[in-house]
Amino acid sequence: MNFSLVQNFLANLVKRQRLLGADEYSTLEELLEKLMSSSGEISAMVTAREILDRYKKLNAEEQLKFFQLLELNFNAEPDEVRLAFREYEEDPNSLSLRHLSDACEPRLQELLRRLNQTAGATHDLVAMRTDLLKLVKKQPELAAVDSDFIHLFSSWFARSFLMLQTIDWKTPADILERIIRYEAVHEIQDWDDLRRRIEPENRRCFAFFHPALIDEPLIFVEVALSNQIPGSISEILNARDADNTDTDYDTATFYSISNCQPGLKNISFGNFLIKQVVQELQAEVPTIKNFVTLSPIPSFNRWLQNAEAIPEHLAEIAEEVREAPNSIDNAEIQADSLQRLCAEYLLRAKRGYLPRDPVARFHLGNGARIEQIRTTADTSEKGLLQSRGLMVNYLYDLRHIERNHEQFMTDGWIDSSTDVQKLAQKPKPAKSGKKKSRAGQPDSESSQPQAG
Repeated sequence: MNFSLVQNFLANLVKRQRLLGADEYSTLEELLEKLMSSSGEISAMVTAREILDRYKKLNAEEQLKFFQLLELNFNAEPDEVRLAFREYEEDPNSLSLRHLSDACEPRLQELLRRLNQTAGATHDLVAMRTDLLKLVKKQPELAAVDSDFIHLFSSWFARSFLMLQTIDWKTPADILERIIRYEAVHEIQDWDDLRRRIEPENRRCFAFFHPALIDEPLIFVEVALSNQIPGSISEILNARDADNTDTDYDTATFYSISNCQPGLKNISFGNFLIKQVVQELQAEVPTIKNFVTLSPIPSFNRWLQNAEAIPEHLAEIAEEVREAPNSIDNAEIQADSLQRLCAEYLLRAKRGYLPRDPVARFHLGNGARIEQIRTTADTSEKGLLQSRGLMVNYLYDLRHIERNHEQFMTDGWIDSSTDVQKLAQKPKPAKSGKKKSRAGQPDSESSQPQAG
């Protein structure tokens, strides 16, 4: 019996039991406590379904009260924590440590586990966290509730439960509709546009699924196969390129990675997806040697507009770029300046010790290298607005992925190509008596960028 049949059977069982119950007269708070005290498996499933269905009918204000109730009433029991701590202090062994650990676990985690017993609950809980994330921004005290969702989702959606599927033109239409809707990087215009991305011989699309979310992709990646590293998104999305019949490919380009479930934010799938897709492509097309991305730089223009963030040696060219209209023609004229500024942004603009740019954090955290910065690579309105048309090739060199990942996560060290390093070089200050070049200027050997 497959998972969907089991879910249907349980759903029908719960439906029949609910027809006999009287839970409609209980408050939501009473139902939550009933679920926590329930010892019968079927009654717990019935109560869990009643709670989840009630939640779906709440408006925004009622949702806030619901999550505040969880934060207030479903923490760890202080008396049990104190008792377990005293036990551990008196006899610090593995058993007393386990008792302390159990006592410190918030009741909310057990509540979420019990809610997840009923059919379709995982989907409902993911949707519930989507609502929670909207509220946490204005209600920071709810971050503790969110951390319990993250803790459980991290185990429920562990790599061992994820299923990789190829998305092609034979994939069921309801899944293809979701691919169109969830595409977050380069909008899919219509069914013909989708077909150009997944049907030709030199196109691939892979997605992760989970058995508890029937026909719902968690994340998907679109791939273009070619004989060179593409320098612009139009090279990939152009229909004529998709008709290429040369199958002796040496390059696979990941040009769009889209997370599909907002309620699974901060649950990592992308690194697993890329690594497994690389394995799939290596087995299918052994001639592929280069695994690269063509990635957006979503926060570059925002950084550029902040004059205080620009280092002194780039201030003048940054001002010139800002004052010029943001257009395709100007992007071509300002190509060298934009590349220098972008190299500075990717290598040195930080949030903590990691790159400020979210896409850079993702790929560098997976062990990639910054290979090339491309000008006029995305000339769409969105591309010009976000990054003045710039895009980046991140290279996944299979020999160095683990080393790069470890060094990046340990101290923020960034691997980058010689070309990118040259773009980021800082001019050396002139020194009196320094040997002059023929042009009467100091020799211009530049230091390596401070990428870490």
